[in-house]
Amino acid sequence: MGVLAAFLGMIPASALSAIPQKAKIAKAGQSKALHFFNPHTGEKLDVSYFAKGRYSPAAMKDVSYLFRDHRTGSVKNIDPHLLDYLYGMSLKLETRSSPFHVVSGYRTPETNAILCRESGNVAKNSLHIQGKAVDIRLPDRKISAVRRVAVSLKKGGVGYYPSENFVHVDVGDIRCW
Repeated sequence: MGVLAAFLGMIPASALSAIPQKAKIAKAGQSKALHFFNPHTGEKLDVSYFAKGRYSPAAMKDVSYLFRDHRTGSVKNIDPHLLDYLYGMSLKLETRSSPFHVVSGYRTPETNAILCRESGNVAKNSLHIQGKAVDIRLPDRKISAVRRVAVSLKKGGVGYYPSENFVHVDVGDIRCW
């Protein structure tokens, strides 16, 4: 520890001040906030979901509600690691004030089965059913850029659907399609 402290002491303060403030905040873990828009319901949510070293139960409840299955109204708890994945994307894309459009969040098994029958692009055992996946777009960013950043983070699965204008991200195994 002493060697590390000595090394850090040799770095000029001007070099440390060049680190963007948002990077300092993210690394310190002081607070994490995201912005969402659900195009199916018209709802918006600006939420600080992580502060003082813990996830906010009230914020997680609000996120789970916004991510609900819009076809049935059913709500399931959303995995907080999925929000961390989106937070990492927002930092890299520098869109912390732009809302993620939630194309599809949680899906009931029944909704997923219907979508599976209607489309060859829906997995029978989708992580959407577990609250561990979301299909998103950021209107102010190219969908290819959103995909590229999601893949670069290596935090889970990334599906690319340019014809439907969304990217799927999940906190399952690292894979791309």
